[in-house]
Amino acid sequence: MSERTLCVIGLGLIGGSLLRSAQNAGWTVRGAAASEADVAAARHAGFTVTSSVDDALAEVSDDDALVVLAVPLPAVVEVLGVLARCAPRCRLTDVVSVKQPVAAAVARLVPAARYVGGHPMAGRSASGWAAGSATLFRGASWMLGCDDGADPLVWAHIAQLALDCGAHVVPAGAADHDAAVARVSHLPHVLAAVLASVGADGGPLAMALGAGSFTDGTRVAASAPELVRAMCEGNREALLAAVDDALGRLGAARGSLASTGALEATIRAGHRARQAFEAARAGAPANTGAPANTGAPENTGHLELTSPGAFGRLRELGRQGARVTAVHHTRCQLHLSSSMATPWQPVAP
Repeated sequence: MSERTLCVIGLGLIGGSLLRSAQNAGWTVRGAAASEADVAAARHAGFTVTSSVDDALAEVSDDDALVVLAVPLPAVVEVLGVLARCAPRCRLTDVVSVKQPVAAAVARLVPAARYVGGHPMAGRSASGWAAGSATLFRGASWMLGCDDGADPLVWAHIAQLALDCGAHVVPAGAADHDAAVARVSHLPHVLAAVLASVGADGGPLAMALGAGSFTDGTRVAASAPELVRAMCEGNREALLAAVDDALGRLGAARGSLASTGALEATIRAGHRARQAFEAARAGAPANTGAPANTGAPENTGHLELTSPGAFGRLRELGRQGARVTAVHHTRCQLHLSSSMATPWQPVAP
């Protein structure tokens, strides 16, 4: 058995990129996908892949490979059904953009699986194997679920995979994650679709004049509609709250524009919010996949995953912007946000 063995189910943009990146980092990889085109392209690139999910998962119990679900949300239940037959106690993670529905499906269909949910915040509007890249995750945030009951060894192992791929790990509970991505991922897809439609309704002249702001604002509207629907509809409750917030702000902007002709409050609030995002991104730890520095810079702390309350503490730190930048066995090194609301208090072994 090798702990650094990976079986990726789904070879599209994220799954295909993970297969490439993990192999470059020294993992033994294999995969499967329903798409014959993706399978053929991956084989042509030299990867061991199959179009039979059953065959791929049948080997998992033999080598205790870490299984990664990289399929759209509607396909998760079908793959978990195969997993329940072939490797019900496997180490399992996923890269699906909504966490609570996946966690519920795992608990229902494969309750003995050692599951830790994940979501790399990296992507493009293109899809399929050809859109993937071994460097897709470099510098990206990779959410890793830390709800109570997670296996510390499995959590650390999946965190190491993300770090090996060049990402930094953002710990979060499933509900916190879904609420957050509704605002920063799913709502932007909805707004991009609306913006693209409004622009197109301006006719040929509007399309001829569309430039940087329209291009940037509608980029994700080029994504495959079926993938966007699955992502957004799968996070319905959290997305509804985000849409309501956006409608309230748009309503306030409209009211101000209609009554006084001013958009001062709306524009300045958005400008401040964008500056805050850029500051947070600039303060994120760089990770190119190289071995982590074993020193302890001023803005780092450590946490032992086997300590009582460790995952609750991770959730709290994640809400405040902390990121995991290195793991050693079950001990995490975290990069701490300078704006943390509470002082750093490590959970000792």
